[in-house]
Amino acid sequence: MGMGRTAPGRAVSVPHPAERSSDGRGWFENLAEAASNFTSSAPFYGFCLLLVALFAVAHIMGLPLNWQLFVGDVMTSVNLLLLALLKNSERRAEHAIQRKLDSIAAALLDQQEAREQEAREQEGREQEGPVREGRRRGAGAEGIGDDLRDAIRMEEEL
Repeated sequence: MGMGRTAPGRAVSVPHPAERSSDGRGWFENLAEAASNFTSSAPFYGFCLLLVALFAVAHIMGLPLNWQLFVGDVMTSVNLLLLALLKNSERRAEHAIQRKLDSIAAALLDQQEAREQEAREQEGREQEGPVREGRRRGAGAEGIGDDLRDAIRMEEEL
């Protein structure tokens, strides 16, 4: 078996933390949230400015190569951690937006189905007669309901 494969044709997939636990937030989600809040604060920005200044001073003063490498390694490590936090925050925001869109689509679908049910009940009470403009519009609305039904939880299929 090749790297990243569990069986022929099946790729390894690590579920997003928001999808792993249904009983609330785990320790990683809490840590990521706290780290995200800290990294968007003024003290962290000051720390980053200090690192950049130390890097510049290390080169200007001609400090030994070990110190220059150390400061560069610290900056690289901070960069990597920030990248991971940024991706985590992006995924959590994306997941939250998708859940909101699913809720809106479900509400629209419920509303559309209620209208269709009301139209069927109204049609049952009316006698046979010429097709009105409103009924013709209602027939096209069934396609909208199907589109909404297909859109709910679509991101899980991707």
